[in-house]
Amino acid sequence: MHRKITVKALTLVFLLFSIATFANDDKKSKGKKTHQTQKTKEQRAQEVEEYIPHHLEDSHDFSLFSYTSDEGKHVYVGFPLPVILWDGGLKIFMSSKLHHGESVAHVGDNYYKLDHGKIYKTDAAGTIKYDAEHHATNIKPIDFSITKNVFTVMFVGLLMFLMFSRMAKAYKKNESMPKGMGRLLEPIVIYIRDDIARPNIGEKNYKRYMSYLLTVFFFVWIINLFGLTPLGVNVTNNIAITFCLAILTYLITTFTAKKDYWKHIFWMPGVPVPMKFILMPIELLGTIIKPFSLMIRLYANITAGHIVLMSILGMIFIAQNWLGGSLSFVLAMVLGILELLVAALQAYIFTMLSALYFGAAVEEHDHH
Repeated sequence: MHRKITVKALTLVFLLFSIATFANDDKKSKGKKTHQTQKTKEQRAQEVEEYIPHHLEDSHDFSLFSYTSDEGKHVYVGFPLPVILWDGGLKIFMSSKLHHGESVAHVGDNYYKLDHGKIYKTDAAGTIKYDAEHHATNIKPIDFSITKNVFTVMFVGLLMFLMFSRMAKAYKKNESMPKGMGRLLEPIVIYIRDDIARPNIGEKNYKRYMSYLLTVFFFVWIINLFGLTPLGVNVTNNIAITFCLAILTYLITTFTAKKDYWKHIFWMPGVPVPMKFILMPIELLGTIIKPFSLMIRLYANITAGHIVLMSILGMIFIAQNWLGGSLSFVLAMVLGILELLVAALQAYIFTMLSALYFGAAVEEHDHH
């Protein structure tokens, strides 16, 4: 009974959406044409194409959404973040002074302007000079700002600390029985321990790496879930973030590896001596390629998912009819559900491969 009601409700919502879209298009065609309706399909497609990379970029403020007022001004809804620059000294101010690149920030005796997501030193008029390839030639100060991605990383880190500290306290109170959030998190923790860490690292050494494996799994998973919200947070499609995660895996693998691991890289047993000199640089390069593949896999999958999802949503504005809008809406909804699976899958893959690398580093070989 409940299933039938749910199906009918979804069908009704879909029909209402289609009718509303059709009515809106019909009203626009009969009434006076606005500036938006006068745009050609090619112009709308170009706007969507330019908006997608802009939406995926990091920013110096946390903008929730923006709209164009009746006066033609861009209105941004959100909050500013601290801008921290090193330019002959520390310069700290709020990003509201930059006003999304529309104004010049006057800090002390210097002037700064935001251009294509980067802050440049300029004059009072905000002049940005470009070379033949349209690259800004102004001085660019060293930027340590708390950007949207940095803010999200800090927020997710705090959220994880609160989640797991409360879970640990609940275990102590209830004699190792899960309660509240622990009931949701315990099966995941046990799965990572019994199905990822133990089989790949070994019973003797897996406990050393459990804290990192749990941290990286929940961090990537929660960050990916935030990326699917309308907040416009796209942390793991920033290659600097995935690079840092991959570097952590590489450093832990390198500095916890046993002598057998290095022996099989630099002087493989059972291999003729001439071949050892040939294989040694290949094996050494493999230790760098492994974390590099971690970085690219996470970055590429998340970025591709966001681009495809936003491209499908952009088709609604390009088509501007009831059929194209309805189909795009359904496709976006289906892809959004698939992205929920990808968010968890990428966290699982990163954790699994990290465990495999740790297992190879601490594996003990029998020498006969």
